[in-house]
Amino acid sequence: MKLLQRLEAVVSSWPNVSTHPHRFGGKEFRFAAAEVGHIHRGGVVDIPFPRSLRDALLLEDLAKEHRWVPNSGWVTFHVRNDADLNHALWLMRISYIRYALKTASNPAEMLENESADLHLKPQFRSLLAQFLPKKEAVPRSIVA
Repeated sequence: MKLLQRLEAVVSSWPNVSTHPHRFGGKEFRFAAAEVGHIHRGGVVDIPFPRSLRDALLLEDLAKEHRWVPNSGWVTFHVRNDADLNHALWLMRISYIRYALKTASNPAEMLENESADLHLKPQFRSLLAQFLPKKEAVPRSIVA
C-alpha cells in the first residue's frame, strides 16, 4: 500500500473523522465540519493549527510553513518514506485532538492519554490544554 493510502486509512479510522475530496485535489479529513488536514499527490500533507501551536512546531523544525499561505496557521509536511508517514500521522493526530477534546466524555483524561501515546513535550501538551472544554459555571443561586 502506498504511503498516502496508508495515511488515509489510519486517519479515516479515527472516531468522527470523514474523508472528502479536497477542493485543490487530494483528500481532506474532517472532524464534523472542521478540517483536520488534507493530502495531495506527491506526498504533500497540509495541516491547520492555531498560530501558537504552528509556531511551536516550526520552532522545533517538526513541520514547514505552508507553501501558499506561509503567514497562517497552516503547516506543510512531505511524506517520502515510512518515518515521514509516522511523523505526518503524529502531526495529524495533534490536529485531530484539539477537536476531539470538545466532544470527549472525559477530555482531561483523553489529553493525558494522547499526550503519553504521542510522547508530547510539555509545551505541546500545554498548547493543546487550551482546547479542553471550559467548566460550566456554578449558578449563583446554588452558591448563595
